[in-house]
Amino acid sequence: MSNFYTRWKRPLVRTKILSGVAKYPRYLSDLLNYRKMDGAEPIRLIDTYPCLFDRTSKTSVDSHYFYQDLWAFKRICSLKPQLHVDVGSNVNFVAFLTAFTNAHFVDIRPLEFSNIENLKSIKGSILDLPYESNSLQSVSCLHVAEHVGLGRYGDVLDPLGTKKAAAELSRCLAKGGNLFFSLPVGKPRLCFNAHRIHSPRQIIDYFGGLNMVELSGTDDTKTFTENIDIDILEKSRYACGMFWFTKE
Repeated sequence: MSNFYTRWKRPLVRTKILSGVAKYPRYLSDLLNYRKMDGAEPIRLIDTYPCLFDRTSKTSVDSHYFYQDLWAFKRICSLKPQLHVDVGSNVNFVAFLTAFTNAHFVDIRPLEFSNIENLKSIKGSILDLPYESNSLQSVSCLHVAEHVGLGRYGDVLDPLGTKKAAAELSRCLAKGGNLFFSLPVGKPRLCFNAHRIHSPRQIIDYFGGLNMVELSGTDDTKTFTENIDIDILEKSRYACGMFWFTKE
């Protein structure tokens, strides 16, 4: 019964309460009309699951994650590494990597799935990765480092979390290896405890020991541009910077 109440309250807390309440009449009308249709399955009230915010003219998508995952996937696929190590990124992105290479997924909250071919889940911190220095040929960390040190995911509070994460990724990257890194960029600020916004030049400085191969990203209009002008990202409020680094 508690799950039933949760499902009905869930739409109300996703947005303004009045907006959620206003959508229930349409839901109830559809429910009653469906029940009257020939061939309609029996509907028990306890099994109902209101989804009130999906009636849209366009498919909802997070532009940061959509573009960054595609951007990184295409480049990793073209390089064909024997092993790719991902640190804390979107698990769907990691799963797709296993279609063409062996993948390690490292996170303080490891995946519970254990039967996926070519995938190894490892419990570990981005501040203390379980790899030797200069040992990884292919690494990704997408939309992760901006959270480090804010406690949101159970990590230890640390104002230098993102900088330390960059240093640890740099340590593990092998000479000639490739690192694909992304996070929100723009005018620097802290949105505690959700994330930090970094200046793209700040990120380049954090990875000062590496060479930048490419800077791409999405701007405030959600437009994706390969090899984007860094000043566009610098002046943004909530853009996504996609950095490709290598170690020589």
